[in-house]
Amino acid sequence: MLSFSTSVLMIPRKKPGRLDDVRSNGWLDAMKSSSPPSKKVQKEAGVEDFSDDAKCGYSSWMFKYPSALNSFQQIVNHAKNKKIVIFLDYDGTLSPIVDDPDRAFISADMRSAVRDVAKHFPTAIISGRSRDKVYQLVGLTELYYAGSHGMDIMLPIRNELCTNDSLIKSTDQQGKEVNLFQPAREFLPMIDEVFRTLVDKTKEVIGAKVENHKFCASVHYRNVDENCWPILAQCVHDVLKEYPRLRQTHGRKVLEVRPVIDWDKGKAVEFLLDSLGFRNSHDVLPIYIGDDRTDEDAFKVLRGRYQGYGILVSAIPKESNAIFSLGDTSEVKEFLGSLAKTMENQEM
Repeated sequence: MLSFSTSVLMIPRKKPGRLDDVRSNGWLDAMKSSSPPSKKVQKEAGVEDFSDDAKCGYSSWMFKYPSALNSFQQIVNHAKNKKIVIFLDYDGTLSPIVDDPDRAFISADMRSAVRDVAKHFPTAIISGRSRDKVYQLVGLTELYYAGSHGMDIMLPIRNELCTNDSLIKSTDQQGKEVNLFQPAREFLPMIDEVFRTLVDKTKEVIGAKVENHKFCASVHYRNVDENCWPILAQCVHDVLKEYPRLRQTHGRKVLEVRPVIDWDKGKAVEFLLDSLGFRNSHDVLPIYIGDDRTDEDAFKVLRGRYQGYGILVSAIPKESNAIFSLGDTSEVKEFLGSLAKTMENQEM
C-alpha cells in the first residue's frame, strides 16, 4: 500500500521576506492566461470563422489531443481485461462554467450519465469545491467524493487504511460509517480566518466573490472588470503576506488559496486507486476527465505510473498532460453514456 504518512505531507514553510508586486511577480499574466474566451463566444464564432492560421493551429492541436469520442474504440480496446476507474472534475466538466458558481448545476441528463457509469466502474469526483458542496450538487450516493482539490476524501471503511494518521472516522449523509482522509486538517482554522479576511478586503471590488471550500479558499474574478483585476490581485497578495504556510494558485478566472503541503489532485488519484486495491496494478485503466490547471497533476500521474487516460475538456487549444480531449460538457456526457452502454452490451 502507498505510504501516505506524515513524511509525505511535510509542510515546507515559506521564507519570510518581501513579496514582489502583483505586476512583477506574474500574477496578472497568469490571471489573463487562465481566462480564455467564454464558450458562448467560441460557439458563436465557430472554427469556420477562424483565420487560416488559427484553423491550422486548431487542427494541429486536435491531432496532438484527439477527440475521446473519435478515439472511443481505441480506449475500449485498451480497456479489455482491465478494470476501468473513472475520475471526474465538476466545474467545466460535469457542469458548464457559469458567471455565478452557486448556479453551476449539473443537468438531469448528465447526472443520469454519471449514475450509469458508476453502475459499472468505481467513479470519483475530485473538485476544488468543498466535498459537502459537490455532494450537494451531484447528489449521487454511489460515488466517491474528494473536495478541496483532493484534500478532503470520503471513502468506505477499510481495515488496512485505519493506521493512517490523516484518516478519521465519520458518517455520510445516510448515516453510514466512512473514512475521511484530510491531510490538511490542521489548516482548518487558518483557512477560515483567511476566508473572512478576504471577504472583508475584497468587498469594495465589484463582482468579486470569495468562497470557503473548507481546506482552501477561492476568489472569483469572472464578474470583475478587467481594469480592476490588479486591485483584486493586490488584495489577495497583501493578505497572503501574513500567511507563509499558504500559497496562491490560479484556476479559470479564480485565485485559489491553499495550504503549502505536498498534495494535489494527482496525489488524490493515487490515494484513491490505492484505497480501491489497485496499487501498482496492471489490471486497472484509470480515466480522468477535467478542464482546469489543477487537473494537470492527475493527467501527469495517469500518463506516467498507470498508463491511463487523461481527457482534457477544452474548446480552445492549450498544452496539457492529457492524451485525449473533449470539446465541452455535452461531449463529456456523450462519452460517459457510450462507456455505460458498451458495458451494458457486453453484459447482455
